[in-house]
Amino acid sequence: MSKTLTASEMCPMDLGINILSGKWKLKILWNIQRKNIIRFNELQKLLGSITTKTLTNQLRELEEQKIIKRNVYPEVPPKVEYSLTELGESIIPILKMLCEWGKEYQKAIKKLIV
Repeated sequence: MSKTLTASEMCPMDLGINILSGKWKLKILWNIQRKNIIRFNELQKLLGSITTKTLTNQLRELEEQKIIKRNVYPEVPPKVEYSLTELGESIIPILKMLCEWGKEYQKAIKKLIV
């Protein structure tokens, strides 16, 4: 029987990778931070080929991990908005650095191809 480690017992790098792993989470967080507050359908359009089920699952995981918050308004039809929590906002500098690294990588590759 294996023991499940709590967040405080995990290697910090493993924990970070675990929270942010997958094809969509970084893209989801990037788009939420750009818009500040975003609705489900708008987020799905920005992400392109993501299925409703996958987006729902990814948002649930990020909500359980206290990275994003989900606000549901008692309207018909229901209005749901997503935003970063205070903890989630701490990843913004990392997302921006990753974007800058991507830009520098693009420049470096162009130089190597020419």
